[in-house]
Amino acid sequence: MIALITGASRGIGFETAKYFIHQTDLDVYAVSRNRQGLDRLVSACRGNDGEFRLHPVVYDLERMLTEPGEISKILPADLHHVDILINNAGFLVNKPFEQQRPEDAERMCRVNFLIPALLIKELMPVLGKKGISHIINIGSMGGYQGSIKFPGLAFYSSSKASLACLTECLSQEYKDTDMVFNCLALGSVQTEMLEEAFPGFRGGLAPGRMAEFIGNFALTGHRYFRGRILPVSSSTP
Repeated sequence: MIALITGASRGIGFETAKYFIHQTDLDVYAVSRNRQGLDRLVSACRGNDGEFRLHPVVYDLERMLTEPGEISKILPADLHHVDILINNAGFLVNKPFEQQRPEDAERMCRVNFLIPALLIKELMPVLGKKGISHIINIGSMGGYQGSIKFPGLAFYSSSKASLACLTECLSQEYKDTDMVFNCLALGSVQTEMLEEAFPGFRGGLAPGRMAEFIGNFALTGHRYFRGRILPVSSSTP
């Protein structure tokens, strides 16, 4: 089996890649623009042939906006099927609504919504062609309808709500295919991104614990859920 994870140089993406390497026989394509972070991931996955099943892909996903088709060029030519796609890369700026810079607001919408949509579109030729492909969009409780909302996260939460809606739309549009779409709306996890956005705040879960859930769900969740937005939080209603 083959999994592709974005935002794999740190946090949840980093830990999920490690989980797959150490717990399953997946080949893992770990995508990030951060070469140093991917080098750390390779070091963390050494042993049990982990380094041979982990394939670091240094690529800035925002290039897809100006270079359509580029992502397919950096993946192996013989990669004819992706079993699991985890759209995990994200961007967050915590500021009051009226203080948000337009460029930061635009980037949150771009990274958290548009890039995952374009990546799915670019990978369509290798999704659902040889059995089930499980596409998981990593959302946020901030974008989950009816959840408590927090000041400073209007653009971030709205971009994640868009990603959740995209999941439902694609699930309906491709309901007669072997592409299964789900969205996990995560609560607070003690990642570098959380620490940068909320200095001193302690997240509800360690990234390794959340990675275990995501990894298990990626492997089995398509049997039970299709087109669902599922809250995954130990603290946020």
